Amino acid sequence: MLTPSYFLKTQRLGFRTWTTDDLQLAIGLWGDFEVTKFFDGRGPLSNRQVQHRLLHEIATQEAYGVQYWPIFLAEIGKHIGCAGLRPYDLTRKIFEIGLHIRSQYWRQGYAYEAARGVFVYAFYRLGVTELFAGHHPMNQASENLLIKLGFRYTHDEYYKPTGLQHPSYRLSAQTYTDIHKLCK
Repeated sequence: MLTPSYFLKTQRLGFRTWTTDDLQLAIGLWGDFEVTKFFDGRGPLSNRQVQHRLLHEIATQEAYGVQYWPIFLAEIGKHIGCAGLRPYDLTRKIFEIGLHIRSQYWRQGYAYEAARGVFVYAFYRLGVTELFAGHHPMNQASENLLIKLGFRYTHDEYYKPTGLQHPSYRLSAQTYTDIHKLCK
């Protein structure tokens, strides 16, 4: 397998942008109900629904220069999920961060590592002032991850795709910088 060209790398992961040729990768990720059950209330997604989501990510990249980028094990090019950004409040330079990891790669630290890579890209390359994140109220793993990453709970927010109020969090660039300095 040829390793793709990455615009962002962490210790183990490489990030690139989605293309229309990535439908099978997208089906492997968003076609897995274990991955989507906490952020899409429609039940298991059909291949057509996954294709629509893929095209939405590509359109977001074209319009805003960000998406939930596909991520790979950098050394071997194996697709393990996606992580990235989408606009949340452009007037205040606030973006939403999102992470979707294929279920066979859970509990290996990839979501944490991918999020930290997205932080660097968001805060230092794009000049984002703050990141927003939310999670399904029953998704304890996402809650734990957000807290571990330094996010602070701010409010519950209605999330249309699930029809639920999702606990919501913020992490400012300044807080991230302060945490990063303390860890050195």
